[in-house]
This record gives sequence, structure tokens and C-alpha cells, in this order.
Amino acid sequence: MTASEVIDDPRFAERLAAGSGELGLALTPDRQAALLRYLGMLARWNRAYNLTAVRDPFEMVAKHLLDSLAIQPCLFGDTVLDIGTGAGLPGIPLAILNPARRFCLLDSNGKKVRFVRQAVLELGLANVEPTQSRMETYRPQGKFSTIVSRAVAADAILRAPTAQWLARPGRLLLMKGRQTDEALDASGFSAAAPKVHPLRVPFLDETRHLIEIRSD
Repeated sequence: MTASEVIDDPRFAERLAAGSGELGLALTPDRQAALLRYLGMLARWNRAYNLTAVRDPFEMVAKHLLDSLAIQPCLFGDTVLDIGTGAGLPGIPLAILNPARRFCLLDSNGKKVRFVRQAVLELGLANVEPTQSRMETYRPQGKFSTIVSRAVAADAILRAPTAQWLARPGRLLLMKGRQTDEALDASGFSAAAPKVHPLRVPFLDETRHLIEIRSD
């Protein structure tokens, strides 16, 4: 399925509009079109490069677009780092929704970063910088107001020099599935305990949580 086929199929627009409405997000026509165009690109590239385990483009509306947009109210400040962005999730959907914020999308996988670069080019996302690097060797030029990760394990994020990259005040947002009782050592960020927020993603019958760690 191509980007134009996704845009032309009313099912996609209807589900995205309904889901974003449930999240309290009012999408402009341009932003909805950009999200659907990105979805079409992802579905097309996924056939050749296996960018995501989700194969059905219609399922991607909830599992990728709405899941990413669900954390919109928790973004903080003007600069966002997306660690382990993969095919650009949640970074690209959030960047489409937040043109005034700057996003750095970080991943070590070359084929996924190539896709992200192509998506950024075709969508005209001037506020997005794709970067290929491992967390252990990444050296940002400045600090970020928000750091988010959807795919990397929480303990791996906390072992990396993430605290050095986060501005003060700032937010570290870890997107997770089922909540666990595992204690996280966030002492490098703040004396306060991490907060766990349940997420309700429209049309997604899966448990989702957001771990929020605030820097002092």
C-alpha cells in the first residue's frame, strides 16, 4: 500500500480523526494528511526492509500513530530527543504535531535511519534531525527538554548517560506496555520517585503505561 492509497482510503482518515479526538487532539487537515502520508511510506518500506512487526497498515493507525500521539500532553520544553526511534516512532508523529519544537531522532540501525531521513525529506519536516548512533557513543551538542523512548528497555536508558543530556528542568518519558513492580534507579535525575501514568490508546486493546522521570 502506497502513501496515496492510504490517503485515498477513507477508513484511515476516519480512524485517525476519531482516535485523535478521543485523545483530545484537534488535527488540522495538513497535519492529518502528513500523518497518513507517513503511514503510507512506512507500510511501503516495511514490505522490503522489515521496519516494524506490524504488517497491516490499518492496525498501524492505533499501534503506531495514536500510540505515539498519546504522550503529547506530557512533552515539555522546546527540544525533544527520541532514543531508539526505529522507523521514527514516536518522534515523527509528534514532530508533525509540534512544528515549533525541535526533534532529534536517534537510532543505531542504518536501514531504519535511512527510512527516517527519507520520511523527513518527503514530509518536509524542518524540525527533525535523524541521527545514527549508539546510545553509548552519542554526544549531543546541547541538552534536551524532553527525552522519550518507546522501544528501549528502561534500565538500559537509565544506564546510558541520559541524565547528562537532559536539561534541568526536564522530562524523561519511557513508553511501556504492562506496568511492572520493578524498581527503577532514577537517582541520577531527581530525588523524586518516577511517576507511572496509565495510557488509554484508542482502538488499542493493549495495556500501555508512561513512566515519567523529572529532572530537578
